Parts: sequence; C-alpha cells; structure tokens
Amino acid sequence: MSERAEAAGHRPAPAHTHPDDVSLLAALSALADPVRLQLVRDLASHPDWTLSCSNFDVPVGRAAKSHHFAVLRDVGLVEQRDQGTKRLNRLRREEFDARFPGLLDLTLRADDTH
Repeated sequence: MSERAEAAGHRPAPAHTHPDDVSLLAALSALADPVRLQLVRDLASHPDWTLSCSNFDVPVGRAAKSHHFAVLRDVGLVEQRDQGTKRLNRLRREEFDARFPGLLDLTLRADDTH
C-alpha cells in the first residue's frame, strides 16, 4: 500500500479465492473451527452485503476475527467489499455449492452438540 493510501486510512481490497481453486480438505478445515462456523451461520441468515465485520458477535478480538475472515475468503466461502469505513460481507453460497454440493447445507444444519 502506498504511503498516501495509508495516510488517508485506506486499506487494500481483500483478495478472494474462487471455490474451484480450493480442496475439500481446506474447505472442511475452515468449517471445522467454531468461530468460523458461527460467522458462516450468521452470514447465511442475512441478505448479502448487509453485515459488516463489526456486526458479528464472536468471542475473539478484532485481529482474530480478521484472521478468521481471511481463512473464509481463502476457501471461497466469503466475499468482502469495502463501503466507506465498513467491510461488508456475503456468503458465496452459489459458488461454494457448485464446487462442494451439499456441504454447506450439511454444515449449516449440523447440531454441534455431537
């Protein structure tokens, strides 16, 4: 990032991986973490682009939350875009379902007490 962009408070746009470039093991690993699972569940229950990163109530700090979103982007589950000072999110359900049919549905309805 340029010094000018940093001084203006801009951050680089997030990089996104397409689900076609993700292995099943990577996708399962991302979904196995309880915090990431909660982020995905929250996204699944809201319309695209309506939740900013600060809207998620998970038991981790800001830096850890940012890391969890990066993992979800890296496996093609989440797309993010900046709008002003907020980073908005959407679950890439259609693209992820095309790559891993049924996996997201199973994950979202799984009972985590077992």
